[in-house]
Amino acid sequence: MIENYKFDGSKTIDLKKLPTNSKKDHVNKQKIIQETEANQLKIQSLQEKLYAQGIEGLIIVLQARDAAGKDATIKHVLSGINPQGIDVHSFKQPTHEELAHDFLWRFNKALPRRGKIAIFNRSYYEEVLVVKVHQLYKNYALPQKDKEDNYIQKRYEQINNYEKYLEQNGYRIIKIFLNVSKETQKERFLERIDQPDKNWKFSEADLAERALWDEYTKAYELMVDRTSTKTCPWYVFPADQKWYTRYLVSEVIFKTLKEMDPHYPTISAEQKEHLLSFKEALLSEDGHEKLFKEAVKKEMEKDDPSSSF
Repeated sequence: MIENYKFDGSKTIDLKKLPTNSKKDHVNKQKIIQETEANQLKIQSLQEKLYAQGIEGLIIVLQARDAAGKDATIKHVLSGINPQGIDVHSFKQPTHEELAHDFLWRFNKALPRRGKIAIFNRSYYEEVLVVKVHQLYKNYALPQKDKEDNYIQKRYEQINNYEKYLEQNGYRIIKIFLNVSKETQKERFLERIDQPDKNWKFSEADLAERALWDEYTKAYELMVDRTSTKTCPWYVFPADQKWYTRYLVSEVIFKTLKEMDPHYPTISAEQKEHLLSFKEALLSEDGHEKLFKEAVKKEMEKDDPSSSF
C-alpha cells in the first residue's frame, strides 16, 4: 500500500490529486490499528538488532504543514523503542551561530551514530520550503554570487549529494511528507484555540503560513520532484486521519528495517570458549558464595542462644 504514495523520481507529484485520507484505499479502521500495533512490535525487535549490530544507521525525515501531526506520529509509532537507540531532533528557526555556518552544519551535527535511529522533525528541507517561500536567503551573510536566482536550485543539488554521501557511509534515509488538507488543518487550528490544554500549540505565525498555502504547495511539489531518487524516495502520506497516517509511517519504517536486515553480532569459536570459561567462573563463584553463606549462618547460630530452642 505504501507504494501508492512513493515518489522515486519516475513520476511528478500533484498534491491536489493526492488523497489526504483513507477513502481511496478502502481500508478497515480496526484492522489497520491492529496492523499498526503489530508493526510497532516488529520495529522494536529490529531496532534492538540494529543497535546491537552497530553498522548502519537510520534517519527518518518528517516534513509537513502545521498541524499535520508530526509530533503525535513520532510519539505513537515509535513508542516502546529502547531510548538508547533513538534520537529525536526538532529543528526550529536557526540560531545566529547556525546561520554563521553552512546550512547543513546543524543537521550533520545531529547525525546518529551507526546502530541508532534518528528522527528529524523538520530538516534541511526547510531550506527549499520556508526559506524559498519567504526568500530568506537574500538576507543571508553570504557572497552575492551565492545568493543569485539559482540559489534554490543549488540547494536541491546539494541535498541530493548530501543524501548520496550519507547512503554511502552506512545510513538509510526515510523521507516522509504528511499531506494534510486545508480543511483538516483549519479544524485542528480551531481545536487548539477552543481546548485550553491545546492553547499552547497555537501560534499567530501558523495563520500567516496558512495564508501562503498555494505557495507552499508549489514548494512541496518541487521539493519532491527535485529530490526524489531510487535510493532515497519521498513518501507522501495522507494525514487527515491520524490512525491511518500512523499505520503508513509504521509500515515504511518496518519495511526499511526489514530490508536493512540487522542481526545480533556473532562471535568466533575462540570467543565462545572464553564465554564458557567465564560461565564456569561465575558458577564456581556462586557455589563458593553459597558455601560461605552457609558457614556464616552456622557460626551465627552458635552464638545465638535462641538457636537451641
